[in-house]
Amino acid sequence: MNYQTTALRRALAADYAIGLMPATARRRFDALLLEDAALRVELGHWQNALASLTGTLPEQPVPEHVWAGIQARINPQVLHMPAKKPLWKNIRVLAAACAVVVALLVGVLYQRDIGMEHNATLVNAGQQPALHVRTFSDHLQVEPLALAAVESTYDLELWAIPAGGKPISLGLIPAAGKGRLPLNKAQQALLVAPLTLAVSLEPHGGSPTGQPTGPVLYQGKLASL
Repeated sequence: MNYQTTALRRALAADYAIGLMPATARRRFDALLLEDAALRVELGHWQNALASLTGTLPEQPVPEHVWAGIQARINPQVLHMPAKKPLWKNIRVLAAACAVVVALLVGVLYQRDIGMEHNATLVNAGQQPALHVRTFSDHLQVEPLALAAVESTYDLELWAIPAGGKPISLGLIPAAGKGRLPLNKAQQALLVAPLTLAVSLEPHGGSPTGQPTGPVLYQGKLASL
């Protein structure tokens, strides 16, 4: 996996800081942190941002109604009525609750924005990274790394190649190299790692046969994060 892509590094650092990274990926990320100072700085930015959500809240004692509930369970024959708390205490509790909600919202929005299921870095014949592909639930996001220029009479077409099967088109790479490719239900079901992705040079508008007709310029393995 190409860990030098800015968007991927930022996403991984955020995932690590929020605590949503799987155990295997987290161990791999720990190893990266040991040798990548810039990645440690990126992680520090996320940790500081999350810490600031609750950094100004003072430490709170256990609320009185919690103790009253414990006493009621220990001695249920006695009716325990918790005393009314001053308004300022209610405000403090509400502020703490809001901070928790904001922290959870950050996680939810992060998941909605990232939501990456698999990714692949496609390389050229010289094994140089050329195209980064990320899969989402209903679309692909492609980002050029070093794509060769293509004449206007040709298009680059992306293919999924299952083990022992025929290539299946995933759509045309945008002319600028970067963009979004929508996926139908059949394509979504196909994109399960491990899988080979390849890009071929085709006539303008894509392959006329439903199979690659031009040379394969780039290829790579689809892998889980």
